[in-house]
Amino acid sequence: MLDRPRPELLVSLHDVTPAHARSLEVLYRLLDELGVRRYALLVVPNWHGAWPLAQFPAFTAGLRARAAAGAEIVLHGLRHDEVGQRRTLAHRARTVGRTDREGEFASLEAPEAAARIDQGLAVLREAGLEPLGFVPPAWLARPELEPVVRDAGLAFTEDTHAVTAVALGQRIAAPATCWSTRRGWRRAGSVLVAAARLRLEQGRPLVRVAFHPPDAEWPGVLASCRRTLTTLLERRQVMSYAALLARDTPLPTG
Repeated sequence: MLDRPRPELLVSLHDVTPAHARSLEVLYRLLDELGVRRYALLVVPNWHGAWPLAQFPAFTAGLRARAAAGAEIVLHGLRHDEVGQRRTLAHRARTVGRTDREGEFASLEAPEAAARIDQGLAVLREAGLEPLGFVPPAWLARPELEPVVRDAGLAFTEDTHAVTAVALGQRIAAPATCWSTRRGWRRAGSVLVAAARLRLEQGRPLVRVAFHPPDAEWPGVLASCRRTLTTLLERRQVMSYAALLARDTPLPTG
């Protein structure tokens, strides 16, 4: 009788920017303590237009060191805000409850999305960072983002439900657990939801866990992050996005 493949886990750190350097160090320590070496760093080239990577060489050197040790670099927007964008009724409906005016790509049409991705790629490459994929802030984007990501020469994008290998347009089911910290009720609810998802998603072959810098600023949330990741590591093996995309036999689509 053949053994069933062990279920797998993708780990990522979002909003990687010098603006969050202290909180990121807390999350790095958590990953290091639990022995997680393969994870994605979702890097923002110029957080809110005020933290350009080029002005923080020590920070980017740290990212290069982590990439050399096994982390994967992913472009995560350009500014991670909506400054200068029209907040139409459709945009508000698309982003309500999902982000606090940080859905940079939520309503961008393909030409503007492509321009921002190109700018972001140039910044990362100038810093010696080679991204594998692109993830829009808050996982929000229009459907036409996928061909834009493919044309930029990147391998994947994702939303809250799945990872998309853009070369083939294949969606790989992989629900993402994350925490919301903007309000007390959101923090409490996120902790409960994270615990429930550990039970409800045990049978899924692939899941994701996504940490954000504010998770490190609230003891209850950080404790939930630790419990969740510890439990997932007992049940699952960590894999990289590159390994997922290189598979000959894909996981179920979503």
